[in-house]
Amino acid sequence: MVSALAGLGHPLRCLLKASGLARSTYYYLLSHPAHVTRPDIESTVAGIFRRTPNGCGHRQIRMCLVHEFGMRVSHKSVLKVMRRMNLECRIRRPNPYRRYSSYKGDTGVKVPNLLERDFTADRPWAKLGTDVTEFKITGGKAYLAPIYDMGSKEIIAWDISRHPDLAQQQRLLAMLETRLPAGADPILHSDMGWQYQHDWWRSRLTELNIRQSMSRKGNCIDNAATEQVFGHLKDEFYTGREFSSYEEFKAGLDAYIMHWNTKRRQKRLEGHTPEEFRNMSLTA
Repeated sequence: MVSALAGLGHPLRCLLKASGLARSTYYYLLSHPAHVTRPDIESTVAGIFRRTPNGCGHRQIRMCLVHEFGMRVSHKSVLKVMRRMNLECRIRRPNPYRRYSSYKGDTGVKVPNLLERDFTADRPWAKLGTDVTEFKITGGKAYLAPIYDMGSKEIIAWDISRHPDLAQQQRLLAMLETRLPAGADPILHSDMGWQYQHDWWRSRLTELNIRQSMSRKGNCIDNAATEQVFGHLKDEFYTGREFSSYEEFKAGLDAYIMHWNTKRRQKRLEGHTPEEFRNMSLTA
């Protein structure tokens, strides 16, 4: 700005005084123009960012650049390009006025916590997680019940419904059954929701040769692996958006889950997508 105004005939001495710039700093900046970081990747970065409604972070974009486009680029370079282009992924901010509280007493069926907060798995179909999360949409609410594979980071089954009832869980396990490999005996971990204490749920898991595991009462961190999926999903798909109908929301969420499984790359999978990692595991 100082340089432009000086070119219009304004006294440099006055401009430097008004801007607070030292004369030496001004001439140094003129002789050392700022370096523009990786302008060659701007269009590709913008395309990857637009894959999800709320965009994605620089680590996700960098993994796509490396694995899909064969580029050599650092996290910092991608971050600088995104800042220059004003691309920012929306992140939910914690509400300081909201405090989690839950009754600490034991109620209902007691099922052991087989995972004990160990969510690591070296292969698919070893440890699974499930839960239900709520979305506010025009005309009411919608509920997502997924089953998440902690090994491949894949959402292997899911159901979206207007009501978090037993029928939703029945559809969820029906979808899981169609995808469950022969001979698999995974652990399915959940919180202590009424659905997971229901006689039908417990007996159906036994029929499918799935071992049940449950968090302790009032300890949401015991089911942190599934909760973090909800966090990413709401950041990238839901936060700040409005949906005119349940049907529009459901179609968008179905499409995002397909994106999660087939396009969204995971750092803990060495940059592969959940689908790629699962296929690699099956052929290994």
